[in-house]
Amino acid sequence: MPAHPSGVLHAGPSPVWLPVPTDVNELMASLWSRNTVKNSEGVLEVAGVPVTQLAERFGSPLYVLDVDDFRHRAHSFVEEFSAAFAAQGMEARAYYAGKAFLCTAVARWAHEEGMGVDTCSLGEMRTAQAAGVPAQAVGLHGNNKSDDEIAMALDWGIGRIVIDSLDEIERVSRAAAARGITAPVMLRLTVGVEAHTHSFIATAHEDQKFGLSISGGAADQAARAVIADPHLEFVGLHSHIGSQIFEKDGFALAARKIIEFSARLREDTGFVVPEIDLGGGFGIRYTSQDKPVSFAQMAGLLAAAVAEECDDADFPRPAVSFEPGRAIVGQAVFSLYTAGTIKEVETGSGIRTYVSVDGGMSDNIRTALYDADYSCTLASRSSDAKATVVRVVGKHCESGDIVVRDEYLPADISRGDLIAVPGTGAYCRPLSSNYNHVPRPGVVAVEDGQAEWVVLPETYEQMFASDPGFARANENGEK
Repeated sequence: MPAHPSGVLHAGPSPVWLPVPTDVNELMASLWSRNTVKNSEGVLEVAGVPVTQLAERFGSPLYVLDVDDFRHRAHSFVEEFSAAFAAQGMEARAYYAGKAFLCTAVARWAHEEGMGVDTCSLGEMRTAQAAGVPAQAVGLHGNNKSDDEIAMALDWGIGRIVIDSLDEIERVSRAAAARGITAPVMLRLTVGVEAHTHSFIATAHEDQKFGLSISGGAADQAARAVIADPHLEFVGLHSHIGSQIFEKDGFALAARKIIEFSARLREDTGFVVPEIDLGGGFGIRYTSQDKPVSFAQMAGLLAAAVAEECDDADFPRPAVSFEPGRAIVGQAVFSLYTAGTIKEVETGSGIRTYVSVDGGMSDNIRTALYDADYSCTLASRSSDAKATVVRVVGKHCESGDIVVRDEYLPADISRGDLIAVPGTGAYCRPLSSNYNHVPRPGVVAVEDGQAEWVVLPETYEQMFASDPGFARANENGEK
C-alpha cells in the first residue's frame, strides 16, 4: 500500500481502491443528497443552508436531513416499481423500513409519497400511529413479539403481522379470538439464500434467528396451520435476504423459492397465496467502490424475474411488496462534526493522520459493527493544501472508534474545522448509544432554505433521568 506525499504532512497507509482526488475540495455528488453542494467559499450547503449556520444554530455533532431528497427517493421507488410490475400484470407495494430511521416526520413523509411503514417494535408502531399513518398501511415484524406488541397491532387494526415462528401462530390466533376478529398474517420464510453482504446483515441463510425454514418443513407446517385457523387471514409470504445488496440474483432466487413453495401449497391445499414480500436491502453508495443499481433498473429486473418464475411454476402472478429503508433515507442524511485533536502517528509504513471529531461510535457504530466504509469532506471552507489520507475517529475510549477509515482531506485540516460524512441516514441514529455517557445527537431537517429539529438532541438531564442517584443528588443540592 503506497504512501502519498502531501506537503508538510504525509499520508499513512491507504487502500489501493481509494481514488486520489484531482481537487480535494470537490464533492463526489453521487455520495450526497440531491440538494447538497459546496458554495464558492467551499462551504457545504444543503437546500440553500450553509453547514456553518447549522453548526452555529444547532451545534455538533448533528444529523442533517435533506427533506426533498428523502421525498424524491420515496416517490421514485413507488413510481418505478409500480410501473415495472404493472407492465408484468402485477401490483407492487412499498413499505418504508422504519428500522433504518424513524421519527414521526419521516413516517408521515413516507406515507405521503405512497409508502406504508414497516415496524418491528411497540415503539415503532406508536411512532407510525402518532404520525397519522393509517393502521392498514403498517406492518409488524419481529422474531420475538411481545404480548403488548401483538395486542397493539390487533387493537389498532394493523394491515399485516409477519409471523416468524410456529408458536407465534397460536399466540396471534388466541389474541385475535379473544377480540372476536380475524388477524391478517404473513409467514416469514427462510429461503436458504446466501446474500452477498456482511454476515451480520445476511438474513435468509438457514442458520440464523429469522423465519420458518422451507427445507426443514417448518414453513409447510406453519402454512397449513394458518389456512386451517378461523382467526387468521393468510395474506401472504415474506422473505428478506439481507441488507446493502447490489445484485438482483439473490432477490430472484428468493422469489423462485417462494413461488415454488406457493405452487406446492396450492396443489396440496387449494390455497392461492395472494402476495409475496421480497423484503428490502437495496444497497446505496457510501464510497466510490459501491455500485448500486437504479430503482428503475432493479424494478425492471425483479418484475421480469418474478413473472418468469410464476410462468415456470404455472402460478398466478401475485402482488409483490418491498421494504426499502436504507435506499430511501441513507443518502438523504449526512453527519456534521467539529474537528478536535489532529495527530500524526508513525505506522512503520508511513505516517497516518488521525483527525478526532466530537462524535464517534455513539452516533455511528456501523464502521465498528459492520466494518463499514464511509467518505467525508472538509465542510466549512476551501483549502489550497495538498490532499492527504486521514483517518477520522471519534472521542470514545475505544481504539475501534473509527468514523471514516480512510479518506483524502486537505493537509491543513485543523481544530474547529467542520467535517461532513455522507450516507448516515440509515441505522446511525437508531443504533446510537450513550457510550461514555455522551448524549445522542439530534436530527435537523432542511428544506427550501429552512431548518428545524425533527428529533431533538438528547440532554444530560434526559440521559441521567434513568439513574435514581442523580435524583437523590439533586434533592440534596449536590452538583
